[in-house]
Formats: sequence, C-alpha cells, structure tokens
Amino acid sequence: MADKEAGGSDTGPREMAPTSACSSPARSLGDTGITPLSPSHTVNDADANVSEQQTFLVVVAVDFGTTSSGYAYSFTKEPECIHVMRRWEGGDPGVSNQKTPTTILLTPERKFHSFGYAARDFYHDLDPSEAKQWLYLEKFKMKLHTTGDLTMDTDLTAANGKKIKALEIFAYALQYFKEQALKELSDQTGSEFENSDVRWVITVPAIWKQPAKQFMRQAAYQAGLASPENSEQLFIALEPEAASIYCRKLRLHQMIELSSKATVNGYSSSDTVGAGFAQAKEHVRRNRQSRTFLVENVIGEIWSELEEGDKYVVVDSGGGTVDVTVHQIRLPEGHLKELYKATGGPYGSLGVDYEFEKLLCKIFGEDFIEQFKIKRPAAWVDLMIAFESRKRAAAPDRTNPLNITLPFSFIDYYKKFRGHSVEHALRKSNVDFVKWSSQGMLRMSPDAMNALFKPTIDSIIEHLRDLFQKPEVSTVKFLFLVGGFAEAPLLQQAVQAAVGDKCRIIIPQDVGLTILKGAVLFGLDPAVIKVRRSPLTYGVGVLNRYVEGKHPPEKLLVKDGTRWCTDVFDKFISADQSVALGELVKRSYTPAKPSQLVIVINIYSSELDNVSFITDPGVKKCGTLRLDLTGASGAAVPTRREIQTLMQFGDTEIKATAIDVATSKSVKVGIDFLNY
Repeated sequence: MADKEAGGSDTGPREMAPTSACSSPARSLGDTGITPLSPSHTVNDADANVSEQQTFLVVVAVDFGTTSSGYAYSFTKEPECIHVMRRWEGGDPGVSNQKTPTTILLTPERKFHSFGYAARDFYHDLDPSEAKQWLYLEKFKMKLHTTGDLTMDTDLTAANGKKIKALEIFAYALQYFKEQALKELSDQTGSEFENSDVRWVITVPAIWKQPAKQFMRQAAYQAGLASPENSEQLFIALEPEAASIYCRKLRLHQMIELSSKATVNGYSSSDTVGAGFAQAKEHVRRNRQSRTFLVENVIGEIWSELEEGDKYVVVDSGGGTVDVTVHQIRLPEGHLKELYKATGGPYGSLGVDYEFEKLLCKIFGEDFIEQFKIKRPAAWVDLMIAFESRKRAAAPDRTNPLNITLPFSFIDYYKKFRGHSVEHALRKSNVDFVKWSSQGMLRMSPDAMNALFKPTIDSIIEHLRDLFQKPEVSTVKFLFLVGGFAEAPLLQQAVQAAVGDKCRIIIPQDVGLTILKGAVLFGLDPAVIKVRRSPLTYGVGVLNRYVEGKHPPEKLLVKDGTRWCTDVFDKFISADQSVALGELVKRSYTPAKPSQLVIVINIYSSELDNVSFITDPGVKKCGTLRLDLTGASGAAVPTRREIQTLMQFGDTEIKATAIDVATSKSVKVGIDFLNY
C-alpha cells in the first residue's frame, strides 16, 4: 500500500483491509513518523449514528447577523410552531424590529453592559467625555469573514479606538441571547428552563471558511451554550441552507413573485414589486402581534410545482455578505442536495453605508470624518441610524428627495474644526446632487441615493451572472431572494432585470426572518440536506514509494535502503466534490514509536482540484488533526498500533473520530483550524 500513489485512494464503498506493516520512515509531515496505511472512502448509512443522540425539549436558533440579530424557537413536541422572540425594547423609526441591532456595549472596566437597542440608547445618552471610556461595537461579525489568519486572539476595535478580543465579544453576545431565550422559555412554560433542555443552532454564512465556523463554536462554548464534551448540543447552520429549508414550506400567500411578465392584474412589473411588497408589509404588520408562525407539515404550494431533480437558487443578501447556494430537490421526502459549492462575497448592505461614508468624506473631508467618529462616537452612530431609515426608503421610481438629519454636534464640531459652516462645505464641494436644506438636513436626490447602492448591487448582479453561466445552474426553476437586504426594491429590480428571464424570482414575505425560521427547522431535522459540496480540496502530506521518472528527484528520501518520495498530497476530498451526509473518509495512521502518545497531522487545503504535492502553489496548511493516544492503550501496548481515523466532510462543519484498531477503543481526536 505504501507504493500507492497519492490521490489513488479507493473511492468505492467497499472497505480496504489495512496492509501489513511496512516500516517506512515517516518523515512525512515534519512529524516523526506517520505513514498512511489504508486510504479508503466509505459511505455509511447516514442514520446509523443518529440513534444514540440525546433528546431536547426545545430548539433555539440564533441568527447572529452583521447588522441585526435575533432568535426563534420551537418545542420538539410541536415542531410546526415556530416562535420568534419577544418584541425588543427600543426600536427605530422606519425600521421594523423583529430583530435587534447587533451592537454591544461594555463598561470602561470591559464588563458586559448591554446589547441591541439598549446598548445603543445607553451609549447615546452618555456624556461625550464619558462615552470615550466605554467600549461600543457594531457590525463586528464581518471581521470573521475578512480576517485571513483568524485565531482565538484576533482583536476587534471599539468605537473609541480601543482593542478587545473578538472571542470575548462574540461570547458575550451569545451569552446574552442564551439568557434572553431561557428567560422567555421559563416565562412561557411557567417553570425554570435549563440550558441542558435546549438544542442550540447558530447561523453562519455558507461562504465562511472552516476557522470562522470553529471560532463561532468556541465562542458558544465560552458562552455556555454547549461544551466540547457535549458538542452535539450545538449545530452550526449555514444561512442560505436555512433559508432554503424554510422556503420549501412556503404557501402562496406567504411570498411575492417578481414577475417579468409585462403586466399582471393591471400592474406593470415595477409596480408589482412595490405594490406586492406594500401588501405583504401590511400583512406582516397585522400579524406582528402574533409571534408564532405555523409551518404546515405539508410541502408548500411552490414546492408542489417542483418535480424530482428540479433546481433552485437561494440568494441570501444580508448586512455583511451575500451568500448563494444552488439546491436540487430529491423526492419523495423533499430532501435537498447541493449542486454547486456555496459562493458569494462581502456584498452586503454595509457596502451602501460605506458609500455614504465616502460621500461624507468627499463633502466634509476625510480628516474631519475620522476625527468626528473618534471624538463624537455617539453622534456618528446617530447619523448612521438616520441614514439607515432613509436607505430603506430608496426605490427605483422614487422622485422626491431623501432628507438626512445631521446631528447638532456634527454641525457644531464641523464649524470648530474647519472654521466655516456645513452649508459652506456643501456649496464648495461640487457634489451637486446633495444639497443643504434650511431645516438642518442633507437633502439627497433619489439618484444620489441610488448611486450609493450601485457598487454593492453591481457586485451581486455580476456574481449571479457568472453563476448562471455554470452548467449546474443553467436550468434553475426558481430564485429565492432572502435576507434583510432583499427588502431593498433597488436590489429586487436589479435581480429581476438580470436573471428574471431565466427563472422565477420569489421573495418570502417576512424576508428578514426567513433564515431564523429555517434554522429552527434545521435544528429539528438536520438530516434534511443530504448532499453538500466541499468548498476546498483537503488532504495531508504522506510518503510514497519513489517511482523513477514519475516523482521529482528533489523529493527523494532514502532510508534503510528504501527510496521514498516525500510531501505527497494524500487527498481526502476535492473542491466542489459532492459529499453525502454521514459519508466517511477513512485513513489509518501508525505512531512512529510505540511509546508515542500524541500524533499531530497537518491538514492542507487548496482551491484547486488537481494537487500532487503539499508544496504545490496554492496549497496551504489550514489545520491539524490531533490524535491523543494516552487513554486508548490497553495494558499491553502492541508493538505496532494502528489508529483508524474517520473524517466527515458532508456536514456544515468538518468532523473527525478515531479508534485504536487493536483494542477497538475510541481515541480522542481533535480537528483544529484555529490554533495550529
């Protein structure tokens, strides 16, 4: 087996017996002595390992968003009822608040103070001199996506410029949701609700890399939602997958279809967007009093039009990222299969805020805006809140201007800073579509507002156009547009114009809660998505028998008269390969010395499919697999031990288990993408 070439592993469902001991000098992974024994790949019955799972009374899903967050829950005894969390205190004009802003406030001593509207209002009411001491953070989730080398020590910067550990902030936020949810559940059931009764689900973007998912899990452990010993109590759900699970359940009155047909019931298609949405909002407003949603167990009407093998796309456009998944339906159970690896990018509605900030810099000077943010952080927050409600009023056919109130301290501080008025700056700036109104407001023409959306929407549309070129996506029937940014008529119209001729575009009514409700459904039945695609190629470095003319001479290693080729990439799984839930990749490893108590194996990844050596361009070390042999050995340690490792790539996270073949005892195994 040692002469087996890299990548030649058997991918059939049959087992391969481990081979006889071939003493190879495993200089393989920079570690003293690991040689792979038996590469094999098995498909397990996905339900085999489900039976012994513990039962929970309730599933609570937390949608930890870039701009807003919330939770919803369902009792496992009545899975068709999804309850969305209580109304929050506070709220913004022009913004419906079923969720709360993802903002957090810590005291000057760095202790948790408040979250959401409460954090914002308290921070806002502080005296400016005092506010500088407090740590206020918002929109911090994007840091996990944008940090290339994320670790447990990654920092976030608060509004006052002070740094704080990201892990701490995420743990505080999750702990807050845990306390809120348990309190609500206790009030509802009339008795003290224990955390051990809850299965938690946390949503993350599908395009997040493995380290960011692991980071979220670590934060949840620190917040006490679950523990490493009881890791099954927490599921990580992928946002567009959750949306997809919920969209299957939609009834026709729960969604709006953007049609490209010329006129529908006397509306032209651009009217349908606005009018349909207005009716929907009215419908949602009337139902807002009831926070319980019935998910009928029948498959939704939209679904009844889908046949076996039909494909649809879910575009989840939120505050930070846009996430696109392509699913195919498998009947009769309505299971889902992912057809193309999740794609997307940082094209969330934050991009619009960023453009507004750039516009302010253009008018008032970057130096002033930077200073203003640091010196008057609460007023800056106010200005962005004012912008947010006007941003939501932007529409393709709007003709009247949008007024944005400038906080008094902005006007005042600008005069001190520059020695002339805000009005003067606007006149001088030759930004002609933004004027000063005598009521102390910035008056933006609709075109000016639409221009702020353009770069972000262009990125999304370009992404969708590219995706629709792919053969796997060519025959898509529906496109579901979900997430908070999906409420923007400008985005709806752009998506309709770009791909409306290729598929039907559907927007669930309570579009901002789609992911939350789908995440609850996922927690109740995580096996609904049967096949996923691996985003990267994963493998380890091994030694193989050296073959003249095939292996490069610089990889030759001679030990005890045997010629070995080093750094061979042993592929576990390829990029965009489909992996079934419960499918296992098996490898056996043997410690170099019988006394060795820990085996650490480096895991490498690449975006390319065809990888021969771990030194190839584009191959990066991305994590470690750590086998702890301390507890696994019996009384007599056999001279040669074989540790069989089983890895799962078909779930939302990569998981591993291992057994000592001689004793059949399980070996403690850790797969780590953060602290390697």
